Amino acid sequence: MEQLAIFVLTGIGAGLLAGLFGVGGGLIMVPALALVLPLQGVPEAVYMQVAIGTSLAVIAATSLSSTLAHHRRGGVHWAALLRFAPGLALGALAGAIVADTLSGTALKRIVGTGTILVAAQMALKREAPTASGTLRAGTLELFAAGGAIGVLSALVGIGGGSLTVPYLSARGLPVHQAVGTAAAGGVPIAWAGAAGFVIVGWDAAGVPAPHLGYVSLSAFAALAATSVLCAPLGARLAHALPAVVLRRAFALLLLVVGLRMLCS
Repeated sequence: MEQLAIFVLTGIGAGLLAGLFGVGGGLIMVPALALVLPLQGVPEAVYMQVAIGTSLAVIAATSLSSTLAHHRRGGVHWAALLRFAPGLALGALAGAIVADTLSGTALKRIVGTGTILVAAQMALKREAPTASGTLRAGTLELFAAGGAIGVLSALVGIGGGSLTVPYLSARGLPVHQAVGTAAAGGVPIAWAGAAGFVIVGWDAAGVPAPHLGYVSLSAFAALAATSVLCAPLGARLAHALPAVVLRRAFALLLLVVGLRMLCS
């Protein structure tokens, strides 16, 4: 019951913060799970893989509703996504395979560094220039960019929006389409990444039962249910606060989390 309560509270926090700041819950779930799992006796050799794999599994569930919401508002550039998605999926699968070969310490450093970089990006973010409305990227470029984003996202345990939105905006998509397409891009990243962590961790020792590979099913259930329920509340709170204040507050939170992971 104690463990379930911890996962429920983590899911509430991830949902509120994801809705409040408009960033995927992986940036919250992975550091939180990285702190909680060792207290449950999960070995150092696998606890980061479990944290990342479980986070991606939660995102795999929640990314579908997010994609549908953006699609209803015409925010998904499907032609771009169809060329982008294969690279995202293959990259995420490769990222899971790479993560399986790394130590918990190395993965923690990668997650901490990635969190700090996202914090810097959010704190220094300026208004995007007016987009042309036409995607200036060919199929090969989209595949390669998707592969790189997929690998990095799977290593950190996120849906990739913090990487995909700036890229698509820079290549000409209006910001609302960049955000919607990035949300849809979280589907191949999360599903392929989660599948990869299930496969490579199938025989891993020390993963708390019940589990599928590196995905903790009890943590998944609690996180997915509570984060989905609490994200709308966070979104409502976001509309009552200035965007710049929200962005910088979240950047500060990510900086603290990233430093905590690097220094622990």
